[in-house]
Amino acid sequence: MPKKKEVKKAESKEGDFKTFAFLATFLSIIGFIIALLVKRDDKYVMYYAKQGLVVFIAAIIVSVVGWVLFWIPVLGWIIKGVLNLIIAIIWIFSWIYALSGKMKLTPIVGQYADKIKL
Repeated sequence: MPKKKEVKKAESKEGDFKTFAFLATFLSIIGFIIALLVKRDDKYVMYYAKQGLVVFIAAIIVSVVGWVLFWIPVLGWIIKGVLNLIIAIIWIFSWIYALSGKMKLTPIVGQYADKIKL
């Protein structure tokens, strides 16, 4: 019986860093701040926290560009919609990767997150 408890402890630890990594990506800037304050020493969590921060910054940029494009009838609206869809897909990829247990670069924005040194 004691061996089962030890296995549960190991699973709990593994789930802990995955959960924090997921929250860091899911909550964007808030998740980044939480990870920075609580799990700064956890390499895995900070890896995904930085990616969540870059996704947030990309979303802000797309929002500003989308606002400008909104004034261009039809074509601007289509481009804005496509950009928003791309950001949503990247965001979802970051969640999936954070829960995978492996450190994978999130498409498009992951390379910029690697350049952030904390």
